[in-house]
Amino acid sequence: MAQDHIRYDILAQDALRGVIRKVLTEVGATGRLPGDHHFFITFLTGAPGVRISQHLKSKYPEQMTIVIQHQFWDLKITESLFEIGLSFSDVPEKLVVPFNAIRGFYDPSVNFELEFDVPLADDEEETTSGEITAYPVPAESAEEPAAAKDGEEKKPGSVVSLDSFRKKQ
Repeated sequence: MAQDHIRYDILAQDALRGVIRKVLTEVGATGRLPGDHHFFITFLTGAPGVRISQHLKSKYPEQMTIVIQHQFWDLKITESLFEIGLSFSDVPEKLVVPFNAIRGFYDPSVNFELEFDVPLADDEEETTSGEITAYPVPAESAEEPAAAKDGEEKKPGSVVSLDSFRKKQ
C-alpha cells in the first residue's frame, strides 16, 4: 500500500471535530439544546490547552466525560476550543476543552456517536478513566434506551460508562 502523504486520517478527524464545533456553536447562540438533544463529551484532562480545576484534575487524571443537557452557562466556542460552565456536586466549574482533546462525542437522543484517536499523554494504553454526569436527568425525561447497559437500570444522575453507548463489534 502506498504511503498516505495527504494524511486523510487527520483531515477526516478534523472535519468530524467541525461537526462538534458547529453543533456547540448553534447551542451557544440559543443558550439551549433543541428538542431532546444532549451530549456526552469525553476528553483527555491532561491534553494541551485543557483547563479544569485542580480538584477535577486530581479526580480525573486522564479523561472525563461531561454531559451537556439542562444546566450549563457561558458556552463559548472558538475555532480550536470550547469553554463551558457546569456544576459538579453543586460546585460551579469553568472548563476549557480544545477540540483536539476530545476522544468521544455522543448524542443519545438520536444515537449519534463520534470517536477520535487521541493518544493519552504518556502514550500508554488507558488504565483509568473518570466519567461524570454534570447534571442529573429528571425522572420524567429519563426515557433514553442508551442509559441502560446489559439489562441494568441506570438511575438519573448516575455515572455511566461511555462504553455502554458504543456498538459491540
